[in-house]
Amino acid sequence: MRKNNKQNPHDQLNSLEKRAAFSLSGIYSLRMLGLFMIFPVFSLYAQELEGNTELLTGIAIGIYGLTQAIFQIPYGLLSDRLGRKPLMILGMLIFAIGSLIAGMADNIYTVIIGRAIQGSGAIAAVVMALAADLTREQHRLKIMAFIGMSIGMSFAVAMVAGSLLNELIGVDGIFYLIAFLALLGIPIIIYLVPKVEKQKRHRDAETVPSQITAMLADQQLVRLDIGIYILHMVLTANFIVLPMVLVNEQWANLPSGDHWMIYLPVFVLSIGLMVPFIIQAESKRRMKPVFIGAILVLALSELGFWNFYESIYGVSLFLLIFFTAFNLLEASLPSLVAKIAPAENKGTAMGVYSTSQFLGAFSGGIVGGQLLGVYGVEGVFLFSSFALLVWFMVAFSMKNPRYLSNYVVSVENANEQNKIQITKQLTEVSGVAEAIVMVEEGEAFLKVELHALEYDKLHTISEQYSN
Repeated sequence: MRKNNKQNPHDQLNSLEKRAAFSLSGIYSLRMLGLFMIFPVFSLYAQELEGNTELLTGIAIGIYGLTQAIFQIPYGLLSDRLGRKPLMILGMLIFAIGSLIAGMADNIYTVIIGRAIQGSGAIAAVVMALAADLTREQHRLKIMAFIGMSIGMSFAVAMVAGSLLNELIGVDGIFYLIAFLALLGIPIIIYLVPKVEKQKRHRDAETVPSQITAMLADQQLVRLDIGIYILHMVLTANFIVLPMVLVNEQWANLPSGDHWMIYLPVFVLSIGLMVPFIIQAESKRRMKPVFIGAILVLALSELGFWNFYESIYGVSLFLLIFFTAFNLLEASLPSLVAKIAPAENKGTAMGVYSTSQFLGAFSGGIVGGQLLGVYGVEGVFLFSSFALLVWFMVAFSMKNPRYLSNYVVSVENANEQNKIQITKQLTEVSGVAEAIVMVEEGEAFLKVELHALEYDKLHTISEQYSN
C-alpha cells in the first residue's frame, strides 16, 4: 500500500477560503470575548448590585449557557431558509442589546436578563454552516479547527483582559465595550465575510434534527457529551469563587486589577505544558490514557484548591495544573467526537455536544452559586472534584477511539443507480476506511487515515462524478 504524505495542489486553501477562515474566526472571537470577559471579575462586581445573593450571582454568570443551548440549533436551521448573514447580523444585534441592558443594570435581576439575551444571540451553528458553504469539502476540517483555535485563544485573552479592563472602566464599562465589539462585528459580516454563491445543508457541519435521537443513543458519544457538560460546569462554578479567593485579605490578598498577573503566565505556561500530551494522544495513539489521565489531574487540582485556597502560591500552582488539564480536554473532546461519530452524522454529533457544553455552563452557575451560599468556597471545590471523579468513572469504560479523520468528497452527479459504484471506488482508495454516499447532498462522507490517503485519486473520482 503506497503512502501519500503530501496533498496535491487541489488541497491548498484558496484566497476565498483563507478570507472565510479569518473573517469568521474574527466574528466568533468577538462574541466569545464578550461572553467570557466578565468571568474573572463578575462575582466581585455582583456584590454591589441590589438584590444580589450567591445563587443569583451564579445564575447571572451562567444563564447565557441556557439561552445559547436553546437557540443555537434553531438558528442554524433558520439560516438554511433565511440565509447565513442575516441570521448572524440578527444574532450580533441581540448580543449587543443584551450587553447594553447588563451594562445599564443597577440590580442583579436586570443583569440576568441582559446575560440571557446575550446568550440568545446564538450564532455558533450559523458560523459553522457558513464556513462549510465557503470552503471546498476537503477543507472543512481545517477551517473548523482554525475557528476552534480562535475560540480557545479568545477565552485566554478574555480572562486577562477582563481583569485589566475592570480596573480601567469597571464591569459596566466592560459590558458597554462588549456591545461595541458586537456592533463592530456587523460590518465585518457584511463587507469582509465572503458572499455565499451556493448555500446548502452540510451533514458534516450542521445539525440534522432527525439524527439527534441516534446520537443520544450512542453510548460512546454520550460519554463525551457528559464530559463536556461536567467540564464547563466545573469551569463556571470555579470562576464564581476564584475571584473572591484571590481578593480576600486573609488569603491571597491580591487586588482584582492585578489578577491578570496570575492569569497571563498560567495560560501561556499551560498551553506549552499541554502540547507534549497532545502529541502523545494523537501521534503516538495514546488518546484514551492521556484523556482519562487529564480528567483525574483536573479532579486533583480541585482538591488542591480546597486545601490551599488560602495561599496565593497554592492557588497559582493549581490554576496552572487546572488549565493544563482543562486545555488538553477542551482540545481532545471535539477530536474524539469527530473520530467516533459516523462521518455523515458528524454535524449533528457536534450540535448535541455543543448544547451539552452550554447546559454545563448554566448548571455550573446555579450549582456554584448555591454551594457558595451554603458551604462556602470549600463546598464548590469539593463538589467540582466529586463531579470530575464521576466523569473519570464514566470515561474509564470508553472504547479506544479509531484514529480516523473525517473527509468529504463532492460527487454532485451521484444517483441511486451509481451510488454503489461510487462507494466501491472510494473504498478502494488507499487510506479510505469507510465511505457513505449521500445522493441528496451530492457528497460522500469518508473516514480516512490521513497519513495513507491518496488525495489525487479522491480528486479524480470527485471530478468524474461532478459537473
